[in-house]
Amino acid sequence: MEIFRTPDEQFADLPGYPYEPNYVDVSVAGADYRLHHLDEGTGPTVLCFHGQPAWSYLYRGVVDKLVSTGHRVVCPDLVGMGRSDKPLDKDWYSYKTHSESLAAHLAAIDGLENVTAVVHDWGGLLGLKWIADHMDQVGRIVVMNTSLSIAKGSEAFMQWRNFVASTPDLPIGMILQAATVNELSPEVIAAYDAPFPSVESKAAPQTFPLLVPIEATDPGAAEMAAAREKLREFTGPSLVAFSDSDPMFPYPKSAEYFTETLPTAGDPVCITGAHHFLQEDQPGQIVDAMLEKFGSPIGS
Repeated sequence: MEIFRTPDEQFADLPGYPYEPNYVDVSVAGADYRLHHLDEGTGPTVLCFHGQPAWSYLYRGVVDKLVSTGHRVVCPDLVGMGRSDKPLDKDWYSYKTHSESLAAHLAAIDGLENVTAVVHDWGGLLGLKWIADHMDQVGRIVVMNTSLSIAKGSEAFMQWRNFVASTPDLPIGMILQAATVNELSPEVIAAYDAPFPSVESKAAPQTFPLLVPIEATDPGAAEMAAAREKLREFTGPSLVAFSDSDPMFPYPKSAEYFTETLPTAGDPVCITGAHHFLQEDQPGQIVDAMLEKFGSPIGS
């Protein structure tokens, strides 16, 4: 298995991202990988799962506000993304290998007990499965702009899937800009591009949309359905917060899917002035909603 490791100099002086890297070594699907995560602050732990084609850089505004209000924040980079190792064989990537690598990564991080788990995009498809399998480690759940259902019938998703399939060199930073209300500076766009200095290094973001189950018989669909059933039994506090301007996960319909799943969610929260990448547009609103729902510091 050929693996690409993004050179450290790609991550030098990224705007708003002064954090020291943290790495763990895992073995998944017959190979060894070095995976990266942020681990900032002290206090109650908030565990943030990113999606595609982002990486932990997306959460920097959320990280800073949570750390300043007395929290520890852990943000893993999924395999193939961010500062994590990147298998170059697109056929390596599957719902199974992503799930296994994420579980192995989190098992190697100390202190993940009574966490507030925050999921978004593919971080929901994978993170909610991890939550369902590790509910003894999870105290609270935050769900943002994601799904656990098959994508059959979603015109917006199929357009996105077809775009990725027909674009061999994905413009990562420009994709973030296209799904963000705020105008990103050239430096921020470059920061989203930083993990992927070559076409070959983009194998993971290139394959993610192709892994979303479209039919109930597709790989990953049964695991997602099982995770949703387990989440119906979650008794801790939960928050469903979706943005007001995301055509992929329109509010309130997409949010109500999860308020019907999580017994304690209550009414969904609308994050205003935000597109799909609401962490980029409105990190303050996200953290304020969490603190209002869970207390400040969280869990107090």
